[in-house]
Amino acid sequence: MLYPVILSGGSGTRLWPMSRTLYPKQLLRLLGERSLLQQTLARVTDPSRFAAPLLVANEEHRFIVAEQLREIGMTARALLLEPVGRNTAPAACTAALMLAESEPDALMLVLPSDHVIADGEAFAAAVEAAAAAARAGALATFGIRPERPETGYGYIRRGEPVDGIAGIFRVAEFVEKPGPETARGYLASGEHFWNSGMFVFSAAMFLDELGRLRPDMLAACSRALAAARRDDDFIRLDRSAFESCPADSIDYAVMEHTARAAVVPAALGWSDVGSWDALWELGEKDAAGNALIGNVVAEDARNCYLRSETGLVAAVGIEDLVVVATADAVMLAPRERTQEVRRLVARLAAEGREEAEALPTVHRPWGTYRSLHNGHRVQVKHITVKPGGKLSLQMHHHRAEHWIVVQGTAKIRRGDEEMMLTEDQSTYIPLGTLHRLENPGKIPVHLIEVQSGSYLGEDDIVRFEDSYGRS
Repeated sequence: MLYPVILSGGSGTRLWPMSRTLYPKQLLRLLGERSLLQQTLARVTDPSRFAAPLLVANEEHRFIVAEQLREIGMTARALLLEPVGRNTAPAACTAALMLAESEPDALMLVLPSDHVIADGEAFAAAVEAAAAAARAGALATFGIRPERPETGYGYIRRGEPVDGIAGIFRVAEFVEKPGPETARGYLASGEHFWNSGMFVFSAAMFLDELGRLRPDMLAACSRALAAARRDDDFIRLDRSAFESCPADSIDYAVMEHTARAAVVPAALGWSDVGSWDALWELGEKDAAGNALIGNVVAEDARNCYLRSETGLVAAVGIEDLVVVATADAVMLAPRERTQEVRRLVARLAAEGREEAEALPTVHRPWGTYRSLHNGHRVQVKHITVKPGGKLSLQMHHHRAEHWIVVQGTAKIRRGDEEMMLTEDQSTYIPLGTLHRLENPGKIPVHLIEVQSGSYLGEDDIVRFEDSYGRS
């Protein structure tokens, strides 16, 4: 039995403007009707081979991750929440510590949540081979057979074959992202593989090696898990302990320094979906080589990736470009420079631009809200509350609110009053009044909220009761 550990803490800045800090790429439906996270989970559903998955996610994304699990009918063994990002080694360490409490010899299948694997049968065979190596005492990683002289990936050079296990090799060295000429040499050598960032090892072996190589990391993760808070479906790692943990990848912390590293060469139709150019490679294309997604019209365009999540994108006479339009941003770049989008995001974040953080539609455990207008002393929002959803019992110091129900039935508490409002009915929430909104029905409630006051920020919320552990 393999224990899948799904790492879902990344931010995916190179896929801005769709990927944002509060809604990163693994949660997006970039290729089909399921998100990358849901596609990853779908690979480990066979109950004869896999235990229930353990997810490690950013605390900010917990309700979106939980909802995406619910959508595909999966129940996680646990949802470990990181208060801050500390890269993949601490994430895998906390998962290993948790598994070791009940299954010290558990074989962990560690998978990033934002990769694409086209060949499911080849993936299953590679996992079985890696599991055999792990049972023999190796820390196994997957090396992807290179298809081109790629400069955007790290590489693994294979060493001698592992005795007694066909097709598996010792790791000779890990190599950083090469230049074009070096990458061509790697492709020709037949000894180099793309570093996939996927692993199979026993929890006990990984913890032993981490304790030998990075005792500071193991100690910090142990403290964070020991002091974790458990509520509902979540295990919240202790903030103080986890913040003190060094940030490092599994490769840098362990794999590059252990004598137990082994590589399983595999051809999986794999991509880390690390840029818009990668999505162009993966996407269906027209006769002119264009990948067109959404409301797009193109004339005399060649080898472009054009995507609209909002209104019409119309293009004429362009070549080798990426254009991505969302409701609040448009990004344009030459296809060969889309790795540099992260520089744009860093600048936006440095300037305090909200477009770096959140999409116009903000997801909450009870539903969503979307800002329609933000002006002087006034903001208008479209709020959707899913069936059974309930906002916190709250009040505001600086704003009053007007609510108009557009669809569904809303149950509203206002001060000591309780009322039911249906379509086209409205109410007013004076400044400083205790209030709550919930949906007791079977269809979503759609509501227009008009806020007015001296300050309209989201931090002007005082929660008294909350069904989702936020009060």
